[in-house]
Amino acid sequence: MIKESSQDLGTQPISKLLIKQAVPASIGILVMSLNILIDTIFVGNWIGSLAIAAINVVLPVSFFIAALGMAIGVGGSSIISRALGAKNKEKALKTFGNQLTLTLLFTISFAVFGLYFVDTLIPAFGGKGNIFDPAKIYYEIILYGVPVLGFVMMGNNVIRAEGKPKFAMYAMLIPSIGNLVFDYIFINLLGYGMAGAAWATTGSYIVSFIFILWYFLSKNSELKINLSHFKLDKEIVSEIGSLGFVTLARQAVVSVTFLLVNNALYGFGGETSVTAYAIVGRMMMFVLFPVFGITQGFIPIAGYNYGAKQFDRVKEVIYTAIKSATVLGTIIFIGLMFFPEVITKWFTSDIAVINVTPNYMRIAFAAVPILAIQLISAAYFQAVGKALPALLLTLTRQAIFFIPLMFILPEFFGELGIWIAFPIADVLSTIVTYYFLRREVKLKLQTKEVE
Repeated sequence: MIKESSQDLGTQPISKLLIKQAVPASIGILVMSLNILIDTIFVGNWIGSLAIAAINVVLPVSFFIAALGMAIGVGGSSIISRALGAKNKEKALKTFGNQLTLTLLFTISFAVFGLYFVDTLIPAFGGKGNIFDPAKIYYEIILYGVPVLGFVMMGNNVIRAEGKPKFAMYAMLIPSIGNLVFDYIFINLLGYGMAGAAWATTGSYIVSFIFILWYFLSKNSELKINLSHFKLDKEIVSEIGSLGFVTLARQAVVSVTFLLVNNALYGFGGETSVTAYAIVGRMMMFVLFPVFGITQGFIPIAGYNYGAKQFDRVKEVIYTAIKSATVLGTIIFIGLMFFPEVITKWFTSDIAVINVTPNYMRIAFAAVPILAIQLISAAYFQAVGKALPALLLTLTRQAIFFIPLMFILPEFFGELGIWIAFPIADVLSTIVTYYFLRREVKLKLQTKEVE
């Protein structure tokens, strides 16, 4: 019965499969997004608006180190999906063992590095003036839990690669709900302030780690490894690295973008502008939750069927995913455009922040309805093991378009130039990625299903 779960990826109707994979992923991302929003609301109301800016400064560093686990998870999961599709169980097992070893080595090493250079990294990421002290408190505690978070990110992707979307959803729900409970206890009841916010986040991921560990040790997982699978295999490590580097590069660019934008906005509007960006950033995950959910549901289906050489099914899931994600993203986008003032007031009562954030929110989200094309196009190349195009297309949005634009446009428009760089980069990257996806479909996926 366990085998049937992964084999369903190659036999069930695409629309049914996408719903089965995407709905749990979307629910998990939605709850995680709501957790981030509510967590920020709690912090803003119980500690102060400066605390929101402090957390936003810390995010790039912890986000990048945790992204190591995600990168190893996504890279290895692409191999596992294709290996299961090709009936190569031993390669899937060896890949998972290598993922565990790599996650442990890299996350601990980078966490130690991050803690050693704490006083240098925080100001570099915009933690200046009054933001520095609360940011340092939050940063140090968060980094203690980064290896655990890395394992959670890696394990979640592997669970999805096995065709177990509900368990992957549970792994996302646990830290989201746990964080809110711990927030209430540590911040509101015990009054621990920034330290309480940090321990709430770290503690929630420890609980999720325990759940994921139970999953892999139980009969629910078909990936039953032994000690020999932990030994690093050069070929597998290379493939995990090349595919995982796509995710890592994307997260690294996100971190660099946070650094640049935080510093640029601080120069224009100080703590108020940095706080506005933090609120907009929290809303971005919420706005795109159905798109991210469908993208995550799309990846194992595309990878499995590509490995099984069922190219007609690969084409079908591409177009079904893009259409579905675009429709859902547009609906939520419309709702957001009408209520930015109300949303801003959820986070803070600071009049200065309330005055500037709604307009910036509308500008930053102007191109959200078309982002499904960009995200799913880039995800396709990663799912089927084509690392170089996946890397280049993943970097188009922020590295190739946004970062240059955020330096150029403020010369003409001031602070507004930073904000309008968001939708312009979104449009340009969508055009580029869709061109390469159409080219791939026409040239590479015309072969009929191979028996």
